[in-house]
Amino acid sequence: MPGLRALLGQYRGRPGDESPAAGAPVAMIVGLGNPGPEYARHRHNVGFQVVDLFAARHRLEFDKFQKRARLALGGVELTDGWRGRVLLAKPMTYMNSSGEAVGPLAAFYKIPPGRVLVVHDDLDLPLARLRLRANGSPGGQKGVASIIRALGADAFGRLKVGISRPGGQGSGAPPAMDPADYVLQPFSAEQEKEMALARARAVDAIETWLSQGIEAAMNSFNAEPTGKA
Repeated sequence: MPGLRALLGQYRGRPGDESPAAGAPVAMIVGLGNPGPEYARHRHNVGFQVVDLFAARHRLEFDKFQKRARLALGGVELTDGWRGRVLLAKPMTYMNSSGEAVGPLAAFYKIPPGRVLVVHDDLDLPLARLRLRANGSPGGQKGVASIIRALGADAFGRLKVGISRPGGQGSGAPPAMDPADYVLQPFSAEQEKEMALARARAVDAIETWLSQGIEAAMNSFNAEPTGKA
């Protein structure tokens, strides 16, 4: 996918504008998770946690509810000069039915799959590792599978955030723990130190995706972070 800068090059350069036309968002960033304060710090809610951090960095508020999702909609200006209006979405459908919110939102705001980025946890990645993909199968992630069905396409970006499997190296979880129980627990204090850095890095990856496209984001963030063994 070409960078949104290239797709919307005609938009840049008019001070005060927030979007290419009539307030329409140029991209939708979806965080996956489960609604409710009891789930907020769970490993399975990393997607929500990342989009919350993105919103805080860019002073956006989740002050709308539409199509079964909490939304933050507003202008974003990046340090490299990219500017555009962005829609952040947290489906309130529970993880496995996320497409029931994402599909209607994409249709309503006329956002094609190539301008959608879905942020979610991944058991098969080491703790705090990031991996971006441009498309492909859900890989067992039921929320992503639901979005593929709803959009009728798999050609949307994914930003996976590693949470490691229980008992994996550095996970701090008992080897016998069921993964279904593991994802519905908070990070340990030791894990949280790494995850705080990973969330910030994930926000950086989203910004790169917005301004330069998925290939540039993959090249910058799919590798092991510098200085980490």
